[in-house]
Amino acid sequence: MNERAEQGASLLARLWIYQAERFPLVQTVPLLGVFSAASVTASARLAERPLPGISVYLVAFLIAMVFFWQMRALDEVKDADIDRKYRPERPVPRGLVSLKLIVWLAAIAALPAVLAAYALSPGLVLLVGLVWVWLGLMTAEFFIPEVLRSSPALYLLSHMAIMPLIDLVLTGCEWLPYGSMPAGIWTFLLMSLCNGCVMEFGRKIWAPAQEREGVETYSSSWGIPTSLKALSISVLAAFFALVVCGVYLERPIITAVCGLAVLVPFGMVLVKFARNPDKAQQKRLENMSGLWVLVCYLAAAFAPALGDVL
Repeated sequence: MNERAEQGASLLARLWIYQAERFPLVQTVPLLGVFSAASVTASARLAERPLPGISVYLVAFLIAMVFFWQMRALDEVKDADIDRKYRPERPVPRGLVSLKLIVWLAAIAALPAVLAAYALSPGLVLLVGLVWVWLGLMTAEFFIPEVLRSSPALYLLSHMAIMPLIDLVLTGCEWLPYGSMPAGIWTFLLMSLCNGCVMEFGRKIWAPAQEREGVETYSSSWGIPTSLKALSISVLAAFFALVVCGVYLERPIITAVCGLAVLVPFGMVLVKFARNPDKAQQKRLENMSGLWVLVCYLAAAFAPALGDVL
């Protein structure tokens, strides 16, 4: 659909185009379904409690969808000037939808999240609010944008800290009604922090031919060797958190084996990208980063059940 046809389309049609480009539901729904379900399941297994009812899983999924949608919307706000100048093909700068509309939709999404959280446990609303406070600070770049933009590492850590906060909410859907966090939940939160970094590096380590003026990437800021080292450290830290989580679950071997099944091919992709950083290897690196994160959550949540079967 060309730009003129897009602008003449109905609002629903334009929003459908927007989601396909900026918040693709075909990818987001299954990924957040796994993320939220794994968080609830891991919390129950770490506490040695029966798995909760389907309503708990649905609330966790709804809240996760709202959080990630709001992060996408506020990224549009934060990057508005850069997008207008360097990425005019994106939906908002090209006029497909207005920035005001996207922000309003993100704000409206808060209502079902709050209602669902309150229905599950009133205390959960406080944890949801904590995530929103951090998300607001991220959007304002903690009121020190120049400092953050001059230090990619500080920018990364300040923004990825939202991942364990989100996971605190999602696991809290299970543990908060019981009054306290299960022992070992810190391993799951640490894994979320590390895997947030893995996803970020996977998206922003680019082949030299793909770099664009005005678009900040770790490969352009640090160079490919250093950025790959940072990604490797993040993956290994996530693997450490996964194995320690397996210790708390009394399934360290099966958990480690699940992680190694992806860690080894991940290492091969890293080596291939370092040797030949082209567009195809860049895509493999991004895909492998996503696969790694997915397997980590599945292993942490379902390794005990797999171990019982074996």
